[in-house]
Amino acid sequence: MSAPHDGYGQYPPQQPGEQPPYPDPAYATQADAPPPPASTHHAPEHGKKKKRTYAAGAFEVGTGANAVLGGQAQGGGQFGAPVPGYGGYPQPEASSAVYGAQPTAYGAQPQQPYGMPQPAAPVAGYQVPEPYYPSAGAPPAPGGVAGLTAGMSAMNLGPGAQQQQPQLPPQARAGPLNQLYPTDLLNQPFNVSELDLPPPPIILPPNSSVTPSPDANCAPKYVRSTLNAIPTTHSLLKKSKLPLALVIQPYASLHDLDDPVPVVQDQVISRCRRCRSYINPFVTFLDHGHRWRCNMCNLTNDVPQAFDWDAAAQKTVDRWQRHELNHAVVEFVAPQEYMVRPPQPLVYLFLFDVSYAAVSTGLLATSARTILDSLNRIPNADRRTRLGFIAVDSSLHYFSVPKDADENSETSMLVVSDLDEPFLPVPQELLIPLTECRNNIENFLAKLPDMFANNQNNGSCMGSALRAGHKLISPLGGKIVVLSASLPNVGYGKLDMREDKKLLGTSKESSLLQTANSFYKSFAVECSKNQVSVDMFLFSSQYQDVASLSNLPRYTGGQTWFYPGWNAGRPEDAIKFASEFSDYLSSEIGLEAVLRVRATTGLRMSTFYGNFFNRSSDLCAFPAFPRDQCYVVEVAIDENLTKNVVCLQTAVLHTTCNGERRIRVLTLALPTTSNLADVYASADQCAITTYYSHKAVERALSNGLDSARDLLQSKITELLQTFRKELAGGSMGGGLQFPSNLRGLPALFLGLIKHVGLRKSAQIPSDLRSAALCLLSTLPLPLLVQYIYPRLYSLHDMPDNAGYPDPETSQIVLPPPVNLSSERFVSYGLYLIDDGQTQFLWVGRDAVPQLLVDVFGVTDRAQLRVGKGSVPELDNDFNERVRAVIQKSRDHKSRGVGSVVVPHLYIVREDGEPSLKLWAQTLLVEDRADQGMSFQQWMGTLREKVSI
Repeated sequence: MSAPHDGYGQYPPQQPGEQPPYPDPAYATQADAPPPPASTHHAPEHGKKKKRTYAAGAFEVGTGANAVLGGQAQGGGQFGAPVPGYGGYPQPEASSAVYGAQPTAYGAQPQQPYGMPQPAAPVAGYQVPEPYYPSAGAPPAPGGVAGLTAGMSAMNLGPGAQQQQPQLPPQARAGPLNQLYPTDLLNQPFNVSELDLPPPPIILPPNSSVTPSPDANCAPKYVRSTLNAIPTTHSLLKKSKLPLALVIQPYASLHDLDDPVPVVQDQVISRCRRCRSYINPFVTFLDHGHRWRCNMCNLTNDVPQAFDWDAAAQKTVDRWQRHELNHAVVEFVAPQEYMVRPPQPLVYLFLFDVSYAAVSTGLLATSARTILDSLNRIPNADRRTRLGFIAVDSSLHYFSVPKDADENSETSMLVVSDLDEPFLPVPQELLIPLTECRNNIENFLAKLPDMFANNQNNGSCMGSALRAGHKLISPLGGKIVVLSASLPNVGYGKLDMREDKKLLGTSKESSLLQTANSFYKSFAVECSKNQVSVDMFLFSSQYQDVASLSNLPRYTGGQTWFYPGWNAGRPEDAIKFASEFSDYLSSEIGLEAVLRVRATTGLRMSTFYGNFFNRSSDLCAFPAFPRDQCYVVEVAIDENLTKNVVCLQTAVLHTTCNGERRIRVLTLALPTTSNLADVYASADQCAITTYYSHKAVERALSNGLDSARDLLQSKITELLQTFRKELAGGSMGGGLQFPSNLRGLPALFLGLIKHVGLRKSAQIPSDLRSAALCLLSTLPLPLLVQYIYPRLYSLHDMPDNAGYPDPETSQIVLPPPVNLSSERFVSYGLYLIDDGQTQFLWVGRDAVPQLLVDVFGVTDRAQLRVGKGSVPELDNDFNERVRAVIQKSRDHKSRGVGSVVVPHLYIVREDGEPSLKLWAQTLLVEDRADQGMSFQQWMGTLREKVSI
């Protein structure tokens, strides 16, 4: 038997009905948690630096949010019932929370630092197992690819070895699949930290791959399946009511340095003659290694002669060291036959809004300055990158920037007022090489804001500008970057002000989410054909019709960026945009890309979701391929699956920024099962939520918001009913049974229903809603889950090691996340709420003066500057820790995603600005807000529907 898979423990078998003997990391109390690692030299040394408390009574009773993960919060139990004090302590009197009222006043040595509560009593009841579930009474299963080591020593893996792999019927599986652990959702509630657990492991039979490489199967950061055990029949999948879909993020980061995928340089690419799949770790070698059998369609193919030969060194190589046989994610340098034309250069065409709105808010000046400062960051390794500039008000302003060698030439502006058929004056001089025109480009960008400083024109012919831009760059392809602060109101694609507050919150609201002018979709399709991608940066403080404009990025592989009410006069606004725009310009992107997913015979890709154009039934076209989006592909089972392992292979053909044609191949192998319990035990709640967020957005745009919310509620009800009927014996016993690996699904679905993109409300402007729907259908999985169910951290009582670098990883340690309920709040607390797009720093109404001094440098809450802002840099230990936690919470790169978003931070006083407080409270998914129900009401509703 193989060694356990890294990251998942193996546990002794249990008797049926016995409580798992191992602790749940999400529910461990401080009493049984391991001690925090020693702090680095930044941490205060015990005994040398005085610790402080921000609420004198807080350390006497464990009432803080971090008292016990998954335990009960101050002010009531999980369902609002009052509870006695923790650990047998009485609840403190109101006066005991007054700072300095106890002998442990500031300056004395408190029992616990920063109001850290005493360890609470352990949580009684069921403890969810770690996500590697052994079968009761069975030996441990081989842990995914680690199981491949079993028996490898008996195999001759030298070149030419015969690799005959018998196909086992599903019934003859070696070892069990994931064990099903039912849990009662009402008595063992979901804890937010469970969302950070890895998906249920993929347990393959021994020797499923041809090499024992630990990287032979695709990592979840690239491809996640909603089910990690595939039903053998369509009827079993239908019976389960679970979706079968892949969540694909082919590029885990914005730069190759952060995304170390092995590259096959020798241009020897072995593919199946019939289904065109790429050779991968799950093929079978036959005929003494001269031929290989495709793991998708079973056809036998010849191994290329050059497969075992290094042409550069003129010597034989060890086949078993080749990247494509050891790595599920690999990139090939493509030979000539993969190119329709020579690789295109990187082209950026900037469309600047220069109307009064854009000039007066500082958009033109800020964007021009950011491009100027970022010229060194724009990818240009092959020195072929080209830039173009068009200014837009009620006319089109073209700029012809001369080459640096032309010393006496000035940049000339050519104005075109004919918007119906805008022609291109001197087209050959409008797209200019960055390398050859660098000095003149710098001069032009420095002067551009002054050219329009006094512009009073309120017109915007952005539709006509887009057509002109398309005409200019379509021979090459590239990116059109739109920077606009106004509604296109003249020329092609003219849009009207159609926001009507009377429609908000009604069934007619969905009309505001539809595109108002067919030009945008048809133009986007035209752009896609010519390898032109469009990115929209939208800044209007008035209605801008995001619903219509977002069609351009949606069908061209672009992105919609929305900055409502933006003004460069606010430093926070200017810094956020400049930072994001600069990172955007530096991003390594793929050009003229296509994506296709192939699978084992019997499986078919049926529906595709994401920002691209579906060119044919299974081919997705991307004029530009971003690295901060994910795509969802629904998989249908057309024929019964007879193999005990199926494979799904994603291939992305693209041109790099440096002009190299490459193919990234991602191969995912999954076991099959004819057992419904296996299917449920292997289901991935985060991937399922990602699938349904795309599904809900599609439903909202086609059938309206009510229909989207109904879809989510009926689906979670259907899953609970199916589990009760098929796997829980039909009885509920007063509870609500569901597998422990899906325990977060009701909370995530409630988060989606209450999300700003979907929730029922008469207060959400349609632009804000449309922008949120764009994010729900593009964000990579880790950021999407946080956007749906935000992170809440309790800062005033965070553990000793939080806010310091971990000694082993050097990464800042975050406090444990807390469930999104105001029951977790104490009145003297300091909390961070973060959905990945916006952060709120919540200051309690009874926050003590010393906390305010240490974090904000003020002694009175009334002096606190609320709203958009930042935490000042003060010379004290706790201030540094709070800033470190806020910064670390923004660190998307460490989570394997390439987002360039810098969230705004809003300072919120509990007794301060009501509208700001209400906005922050809408992120508390488990509370009742607006027209949405609380988590307890939601669970009660589901319980009623399931028991009917």
